[in-house]
Amino acid sequence: MAARDLYEKDFYKVLGVSKTASADEIKKTYRKLARDLHPDQNKGDAKKEEKFKEVSEAYDILSDAKKRAEYDEARSLFERGGMPRNGFGGGQGQYQGDFGDIFGGGNPQDIFANLFGGGRRGPRKGQDLQTESTITFRESVYGTTLDLRLNVEGRSQQITARVPAGVQDGAKIRVKGKGAPGEAGPGDLFIYLHVKPHAVFGRTGENLTMTLPITFAEAALGADVKVPTLEGPEVTVRIAAGTPSGRTLRVKGKGVTKGHHTGDLLVTVDVQVPRRAEGKVEEAIKAFAEATKDIDVRSEFREKAQQ
Repeated sequence: MAARDLYEKDFYKVLGVSKTASADEIKKTYRKLARDLHPDQNKGDAKKEEKFKEVSEAYDILSDAKKRAEYDEARSLFERGGMPRNGFGGGQGQYQGDFGDIFGGGNPQDIFANLFGGGRRGPRKGQDLQTESTITFRESVYGTTLDLRLNVEGRSQQITARVPAGVQDGAKIRVKGKGAPGEAGPGDLFIYLHVKPHAVFGRTGENLTMTLPITFAEAALGADVKVPTLEGPEVTVRIAAGTPSGRTLRVKGKGVTKGHHTGDLLVTVDVQVPRRAEGKVEEAIKAFAEATKDIDVRSEFREKAQQ
């Protein structure tokens, strides 16, 4: 991009975020725009394809802290009328101060060259490209291989990418040399991953989590309960007598493996109360109520309320 083009592009406006937006806000906004504008979702729509390129270009700058800082400095100078309308070569409106004071001793044209490929540079690599892919929860834990077909500058390209074990939702993987072509070789491809939620398992760091339903009798009397694991075989956990709903039990070594460390499976107990009690079940509950009628389970609760 030429220096003149720089001050005509407001990347914050392109993404629809404020200049003070956080990195997370910029990331979330970009991902939503990328999903809506991605060429694979809008085949034949040239306007949305062009908008997708603009959004990707803006995110490439604003997602990099160093590039963003340099861009902000440059934009600030332009907005103060500190650059000539015909570029850096002189003419009316040219900034008369010391560029070193603003750019830390560097040449502003070099900053634009570094950011956008203009100025006095040799052959450059092709532009980095970005796309998104959705994987299952199990694939995020154990890893998988993605087979993607992308449209790169009008040409269909088959991409194979390895997703390592243990990635989380929002992770970014890099595929070298699979970006847009350039004089000094192709750029890279960055794939942002979305992980589908699992019906039973969740995740906190390297620990897997689950909520285990148990009966009132199991909670009151204690029991050995079989619990499923993500890897397949069930394990047995001991429910101690008097276990309340919400207590968490730990099963060692049944979590996510990253490197040489494996997390645990955290099992949170959920005591199930019968929705309808009939026949012998109703009789048993009534007998239990009669046997425990003198136990005040809310005495401590009331005392705390008075404090």
